[in-house]
This record gives sequence, structure tokens and C-alpha cells, in this order.
Amino acid sequence: MNFPILSTLIFLPLISSFFILLSKDKTNNNSSIYISLFSSIATFFLSLFLWYNLDVNTSEFQFVEEKSWINNFIKFKLGIDGISILFIVLTTFITPICIISCVNSVKVRVKEFLIAILILETFMIGVFCSLDLVIFYLFFEAGLIPMFLIIGVWGGPRRVYSAFKFFLFTLLGSVLMLVAIIVIYWLTGTTDITQIYQIKIPKEYQNILWLAFFSSFAVKMPMWPVHTWLPDAHVEAPTAGSVILAAILLKMAGYGFLRFSIPMFPVASEYFTPLIYILSIIAIIYTSLVALMQDDMKKLIAYSSVAHMGYVTLGIFTFTKQGIEGSVYQMISHGLISAALFLCVGVVYDRLHSRMINTYGGLVNYIPKYSFLFLIFALAALGLPGTSGFLGEFLVLTGTFQKSYLAAMLATFGVVLGAAYMLWLTKRVIFGVAHNSEVKKINDVNRSEVLMLVTLAFLILFFGFYPLPLMETLSTSVNSLIYNYEIALKSN
Repeated sequence: MNFPILSTLIFLPLISSFFILLSKDKTNNNSSIYISLFSSIATFFLSLFLWYNLDVNTSEFQFVEEKSWINNFIKFKLGIDGISILFIVLTTFITPICIISCVNSVKVRVKEFLIAILILETFMIGVFCSLDLVIFYLFFEAGLIPMFLIIGVWGGPRRVYSAFKFFLFTLLGSVLMLVAIIVIYWLTGTTDITQIYQIKIPKEYQNILWLAFFSSFAVKMPMWPVHTWLPDAHVEAPTAGSVILAAILLKMAGYGFLRFSIPMFPVASEYFTPLIYILSIIAIIYTSLVALMQDDMKKLIAYSSVAHMGYVTLGIFTFTKQGIEGSVYQMISHGLISAALFLCVGVVYDRLHSRMINTYGGLVNYIPKYSFLFLIFALAALGLPGTSGFLGEFLVLTGTFQKSYLAAMLATFGVVLGAAYMLWLTKRVIFGVAHNSEVKKINDVNRSEVLMLVTLAFLILFFGFYPLPLMETLSTSVNSLIYNYEIALKSN
């Protein structure tokens, strides 16, 4: 295609943010909301058009755009394959949901909040489209700025502390990745990802470069023990901020492992696989136990996210078709499920201004629509067959069994713990007796909330019963990734 469709996809939200900036809302923010909503929906449909026109029978990058930048030192190169398109569609789908949710949850500086959301969408899409290391790094790190503002300006009482903790953890982890990018340019003479795949980095440099990239991805994922910023960020972030953080930003690190760590450093990836297994299993079991002890709904869901990301890293480093496909599927599924759970917390928080579990109880007697939807999302989070939460974990465990029986058995124990903390949460919040008289006066979900939650519930159930569209999109790219990895190991 001669039309720069990927550039349009990336910069459409950014351009829309300028229109919002120029809008003259005084007494209300209707025009800002309409512009942002129209822009985000248009971006979503454009991403669907890309997905529809993507040739899933080839692993080559498609819709490639390339322009020289800074005296040919850096190329603004974009392209997508079967892996990246799924994350792009997830990003463009979640963004309009966040914009709708802010109508109920954000009461001050709404225009500025919408601008931050749209700018963040530009950076997130840019991460999944980049085919140049420097461009990837710029998009990857630039996303910290709007997220820092979303937490620090519109967050809870400890928002400044949480925002700085989030910023410092993720920024410091990425400094080493920047150094590694400079070293890669020194070794290969290019920052073009496709050329680096062909040139192949000498194996004597791979371990140290792998660790440099790992320092950034491990924090962003987040992996144990550098996960401590995530619960604080989730608790203090507004609802839309928590949704984007859990649904999209955490997935950028998993995407980084697939796009950089394995294809660029195959020898180091093989060498450090036992380390990944150990950290992943600790994350799955330890954070699941921590989740069982939480009395804050947001913290419980945040710790469950760390556990679910443990399955992602475990599956990626099995280097099997089932493991890697299961990891990508798990990331997409978790994006939908975590978004839904944080929206559910936001619904009751907007009414009673409390995230504490003991504030609630017996909600099924007073808000049955909300309770029914919450139950669907809780069952999906614990991996009930028939929901999207089941297949990802099942494939990851299948792939892990092929490599390590011990790792698979320990990871399976995490499934039991996941069921324990989600059912325990559901029992205390939805069923039982109301502990607060205000619960009896609570209103059920309104039309905008029904629209968001029912849409997410439909997709969670649809992909639980019919995962074929996602699997067909992934298959060829995953096969190529594994084949090139095995060839690289043999040649070394």
C-alpha cells in the first residue's frame, strides 16, 4: 500500500489531542469527549482494517513504511506481523472504553485527562509498530510521561508517591536498554530490527545485551522481585489509568521479549531460561498468596496481574508453539479480563468511594446486573473453561510440560491459588450479607457502564469458545520465530 496507514494509525490520536486542546469547553466537556471518542473509535476501525488485510500466511513484516531520519543514523521504520497486530487491536479497543469510563470517574480537568489518554495511545501503538530500535525505545519510554501525569494528577491520596515510584522504576530499568541499543549499533552498524535479525549478534556479546534488555522488560512486565511499583500505581490511579496500565502497558514487555530477546539473542535466551522459570514460578505462587491476603480490591487484582504475567514469561521461554501462542493469547485475554475487573471496581468506587472489600457484601441482592457481570469476569480470571482465561493458561502449561515437569507442576498450583483468591473476593463482595447500610441504596450499572462491561464480557466468552481468529493470526509468525531461534542455536 502506498498510503502510510501505520503512520496514520499512530498519529491520529495525537492529532485529535490538538483539536481537544483548541476546543473551547467552559461549562462542560462535551466537545472534548466527543472528539476523543470519535478519534479513538476511528483508530479502532482502522486497526480492524489492518487486521482484515493482513496476510496471516506469511511471517514477513507488512504495511512497511521507512523514512531516513537524522542523517540515516536512525530510520523511522514501521511494520506489523501476526503478533503485533493483536496488540494494536487490543490497544485501540481499550482506549475508547477508557474514554467512556472517565465520564463517570474523572470530575476535574477532563480535557487534559483526555489529551493524556490520546497521547498515550499514540505511544502505545508506536511501540507495536516500530521496526527500528531507537524508534521503539522512544515510543516505549515516552509512554511514561502521560501515564505519570494520569497517576500523579488524577490519582488517589498517595498519587504523587505512586507516580514517582512508577516513573523511577520503569525509567531506571530502561537506561541499560538504551546502552545496549548503542552497543548493538556499534556491533552491526544499524538499528534496523530486520537487518539485525539477518546480521546476527556475536554470541560473546549476547548475554550482557540480553540482561540489559531484560532489566527494562522485567520491570515493565513486572516480574518478581521488581513488581512492587505495580500495586501502588494501580491503587492510586484513576479507573481509566488502571485499565490502560493492566491491559496494555504490561503487555509491552511481553511483546519486547518476543520481538527482541529471543530473535536477537537466541543463545542468551537459552542460557537464561532457568532464571526465567524460577522468577516466573515465584511470581505465580508468591503473588497469588499475597493476593489472598488483600483487603483492597484494586490491590488484589494488581497482584493477580503479576501472577498472570508469570504465566506469560514462563510460556515465552518454553520456545514451543503451544507455550508462545499461549503466552500471546494469555496477554490478550488478560487485557480484556483485567480491564473488566478494574472497571467493576471503578463502578462501585464511584458510588461509595471505597475499594475496601469489607465495605461491600450482598451486592447481588441490590445490583444484580453488576453482580452477574462481575461473576463472569471473576470466573474468567480464574481460568474457567469456556472463557478466554482458560485457553492461555492451558497452552502455557502444555508447553511447559514439554520442557520441565517440575516447572509445570508448580505453575499448575498457581491455578488453584488463582481460583482461591478470585472466589474468595467474589464471596465477600457479591454474596453474603451487606456490611454497610449504604450498600442497600446503591444504584445498578447505568447505560454507559453496561455498554463497556457487556462488550468485554461478550469478547471474553466469544474468544473462550472460538479462539480461531487469534490463533490463525498468530500461527505463522510464531512458527517463524521458533524456526529462526532453533536455526540460530544450531549455527552457534
